[in-house]
Amino acid sequence: MKHDFMSHDLHLPELTFRGMLLGILITVIFTASNVYLGLKVGLTFSSSIPAAVISMAILRFFKDSNVLENNMVQTQASAAGTLSAVIFVLPGLLMLGYWQGFPFAQTLLLCACGGCLGVLFTIPLRRAMVVNSDLPYPEGRAAAEILKVGSQSHDPSATTKSSSGMKEIVGGGIFAGIISLCTNGFHFLAGEMSFWFAVGRGTTQLPFGFSTALLGAGYLIGIASGIAILIGMIIAWAGFVPYLTNSLPMGDAKSLSAFAMSVWKSKVRFIGAGCIGIAAIWTLLTLTKPILEGMKISLQSMKMSNEERATHRMDTDMKPTTVGLVFVAIIIGLIVCFYSFVSAVDISPVLMWTLVVCGIVISLCIGFFVAAACGYMAGLIGTSASPISGIGILGIIISSLVVFAIASANNLFATEAGTKFATAMALFMTSVVVCIAAISNDNLQDLKTGQLVGATPWKQQVALLIGSIAGAIAIAPVLNLLYQAYGFTGALPRPDMDPSAALSAPQATLMTTIAQGIFSSNLDWNYILIGVGVGIICIIVNLILKSTTATLSLPPLAIGMGIYLPPSLEMPIVMGSVMSYFVGKYLVQRAKERSGELADADVEQCNRRGVLFASGMIVGESLIGVLIAIVIVLSVTSGGSEDPLSLVGKDFTNTAEWLGLAVFIAVIAYFIRLVVSTKFNKEEALEMKRVSEEK
Repeated sequence: MKHDFMSHDLHLPELTFRGMLLGILITVIFTASNVYLGLKVGLTFSSSIPAAVISMAILRFFKDSNVLENNMVQTQASAAGTLSAVIFVLPGLLMLGYWQGFPFAQTLLLCACGGCLGVLFTIPLRRAMVVNSDLPYPEGRAAAEILKVGSQSHDPSATTKSSSGMKEIVGGGIFAGIISLCTNGFHFLAGEMSFWFAVGRGTTQLPFGFSTALLGAGYLIGIASGIAILIGMIIAWAGFVPYLTNSLPMGDAKSLSAFAMSVWKSKVRFIGAGCIGIAAIWTLLTLTKPILEGMKISLQSMKMSNEERATHRMDTDMKPTTVGLVFVAIIIGLIVCFYSFVSAVDISPVLMWTLVVCGIVISLCIGFFVAAACGYMAGLIGTSASPISGIGILGIIISSLVVFAIASANNLFATEAGTKFATAMALFMTSVVVCIAAISNDNLQDLKTGQLVGATPWKQQVALLIGSIAGAIAIAPVLNLLYQAYGFTGALPRPDMDPSAALSAPQATLMTTIAQGIFSSNLDWNYILIGVGVGIICIIVNLILKSTTATLSLPPLAIGMGIYLPPSLEMPIVMGSVMSYFVGKYLVQRAKERSGELADADVEQCNRRGVLFASGMIVGESLIGVLIAIVIVLSVTSGGSEDPLSLVGKDFTNTAEWLGLAVFIAVIAYFIRLVVSTKFNKEEALEMKRVSEEK
């Protein structure tokens, strides 16, 4: 039986016990994999799409399963790919020597409260940034297409159109999965390649990244965001990097390329963080009116009776009274969390409660700001590529400055222990902010998926609260297990351990270095302030473009991300967006030449095939990423290799780079051919026209 999933009167199992149980199991597995990869290489994967695929594979054995229930499972499980971002800060407490392990209760409360705040803070943002916004939400759209096509193919009455859609998703998934396995598992193919050029005494690079998932994400985000990211890359790698490598001493760097990467990491990324910060503030200001209007609608809906309430099922958030109760519970949890952290130190009760209150206020004030900023960034380029660590840098700076002021006024810096405690307090506060940022970064993406498949927003919000708590329960034991097994750079649990085998935890190392730089008064603020200036210029340019043309825009946040993110991650996004633009132009021109009543439908059919194939590529690489992570974790915990699937040695690197480039070019060529060679389906076109006329 077919259902109109967009109907207000739809009554189908959506938030079910079996779905919640499945979501919790997926959350725990993905959290463990994400924590390990984040500590190893500083990157985590988005778990929404893999969770959706797994959910469909399992729940299809139940006759009454449906797309809405599958959507709830992926909504809940997506907390794993995002809440684990707390590892970008929390290990810093061990690097400082302040903690000797991860206390379960404190880590649980910190992650659960931060994650749940991230859910609450995105509730008033939903209408402004999901319903009334043209942000592309690439991973949200991809997940929606997968859920819809998967649901249709499970339906006995499914048409040829539906099965064809599943064919494209599966094809794209297998295609990208094989390439990802050869790249990240077997290492036959390289994931990136750079050509370095001398610029005077300095250097810069022309980077290439070969991620099929990011190519697919770029295909979905559109040309404006892609060009903005490209401009950010040009500012960084054609401007600041060559200038700084010419003007700064090379020091102990072994090569010009190593020197350039060091300059980008230690200086240029801070320019990107400053640009992201000012652009995020501007974005929040521009969203103030629609956010307030959304909150007003929610409050008015609460006051109405059931008969008076006209709000559609798909436009109902959690009731304000429920939100208030959850908020109070979170505040109580934060009080307990911060008190347990601060009370371990011998300080006066007044100072202790001052720090507790400041920690909570910082979490709330910065939290709402980062929720809006991260949600907007995820809408622009997707959850996986969204620079959470950039927001973390801004969070650690603000938290450190607040704690620095309080510590100075109370003479905490008189002892080394006092300085260490103040630094630890700043990191602890920032951990809550990062949890909020991570969940909000993912939540709006999930809500976009829900909007496209016909989900009920308040049920999604409940599912994400459950996912946040489940992920928080899993994080502390996994962190302790990995710490005891390997240790972190600068923090080994036993003196006989090999420091070279320790997990690098690169983001946590960076956050700790920034905090220590602020408390020792030797942090170089110039690059952050330069980034603020660059961001202001980008905002002005974007305003001029919008006022003079209706089609051009350069989102300032995307430019900041172009400066901040590794160029090998950005290049496939840019190439995907450019490919999408020119393919779209070609299809429109071809439709004009063919003319006819259904010419537009021809373009839409081709575009739909491209969207489905791009979605499949995101699925394939994500799933293989999860499987490889699980294999690595199982291998290292049993005393095996950290790279158990590798079939080649380091001497194959140069060959792997050229093979990776050749395969990536072939992928682009095949993708374009697939889209433009789509056969016109007249029956489907007539059906699309009929539905459009009915709407």
